[in-house]
Amino acid sequence: LVPQEPRDLLYADTVAAECAAADHDADAPPGTCRALVDELLPGIADDTHPRDLSEGQRLTLALAIVLTTRPPLLLLDEPTRGLDYAAKTRLVTILRGLAADGHAILLATHDVELAAEIAHRVVILADGEVVADGPTEQIVVSSPSFAPQVTKILAPQEWLTVSEVRRALDAGGGEPW
Repeated sequence: LVPQEPRDLLYADTVAAECAAADHDADAPPGTCRALVDELLPGIADDTHPRDLSEGQRLTLALAIVLTTRPPLLLLDEPTRGLDYAAKTRLVTILRGLAADGHAILLATHDVELAAEIAHRVVILADGEVVADGPTEQIVVSSPSFAPQVTKILAPQEWLTVSEVRRALDAGGGEPW
């Protein structure tokens, strides 16, 4: 579980100590957690205190700690909050890799673009009730409230992500229509 408040997982005095503890707790080779931090968000110094990190950096560190264990089920609560586009893209790559390796991923998010990019199934809740449940490509286009920006802008095409538009352009020689 990566909670909405990443500081709930952070207790050591430095990034290096957090990563060393994560490696030890997961029986992972030394440097595993640090490599994940570097992959998600390069440039965080080992001697930095976690409380001195930005919210997005703390989230990145918490994600790296949890990902070090390579859990069969990964629970993520608002995993892109505070991340810039580049960090979000790197996170998507890691999550796709985990899913391809057979890991189950459950996201709680308001980030419709993230859901459109990586989810196979979407369940939408409103006031504690399920209001939509089904395949991502059907659910997120069923209402403008749920649709990602790409879908809103390029309607009536049914693309959900920039990646899908790029593939359509590449396949059509630069002409998507």
